[in-house]
Amino acid sequence: MRQIGRYRLDEVHGSGAFATVWRGFDTELEIPVAIKILAENWSHHADVHERFLAEARHLRRIASDRVVRVYDVGTHEGQPYFVMDFVAGGTLADVADGSLEPQDALALAEGAARAVADLHAAGVVHRDIKPSNLLIHPVPGELGRVLVADLGSAKRLAEASGITVTTGTPSYMAPEQALGRSIDERSDVYSLGVVAYVLLTGHLPFDVSDPVTLVTRTATDRPARLAEPRHLPAPLDRTTLDALLVRTMALDPAHRPPTALDLADALAHVSAGGTDTVDPPGWSARLVVPLSAVVFAGSAAGTWLLLR
Repeated sequence: MRQIGRYRLDEVHGSGAFATVWRGFDTELEIPVAIKILAENWSHHADVHERFLAEARHLRRIASDRVVRVYDVGTHEGQPYFVMDFVAGGTLADVADGSLEPQDALALAEGAARAVADLHAAGVVHRDIKPSNLLIHPVPGELGRVLVADLGSAKRLAEASGITVTTGTPSYMAPEQALGRSIDERSDVYSLGVVAYVLLTGHLPFDVSDPVTLVTRTATDRPARLAEPRHLPAPLDRTTLDALLVRTMALDPAHRPPTALDLADALAHVSAGGTDTVDPPGWSARLVVPLSAVVFAGSAAGTWLLLR
């Protein structure tokens, strides 16, 4: 049995390029916990170490029941770690297979948007919103409450302009983020649109296998319409829902819902049977970047860096 201080490490719950998350147990408080430990090979890299601690600080400072909370931090044999509440309901990735009832998918997407809105209200942009970073806290008799986690790529909004090194997952990344341009809340809104689409359909709206295909997307590349065979139940209107998803994933950030809270309200409106639509603009220009101007580096975890 492995232990760090008073925390017992029971089993690996998830791992990435920089850290491993363990499901563990606080032997003093006698509660299950999640413990995130920076990988040993990165522990002596000052910049990675600082980013790891910055994630813990962000999570600790945000007072929201929709954001995972850190309550301890430390170092064990040279490896920094922090301790969080363990969320037992899995992630949205566990249910993003197309099997959800449409209204359940919309409810989870709305919950994700409200969680990200709380993050933005605290002055933080996530930069890597995807189903595996959105946790489900079990609530008896309900779908569960969505919590946002993994702020390893997060930035304070005041510092998010002029970014030239971008982290994220290409399939969920906003085009301006992949290009290393200035970002704000609307970049996370784009990612939330992709999450909503995946929850509804079980597949991605665009075939984005790497950043190259993302930044060379053209004006005619739109997410496929929701399939007719899904027979969206009353009061859902497929045309209204399609229009909202297309607008949320617009190439131009100015044409998206301006905030995650606006998107959450729009999803609730559609779920309740709202049928008033806004023509999705933003498809008149081609987004192209000379490939000679960028260098890509990938990781086994599917997260990419784009350096300009």
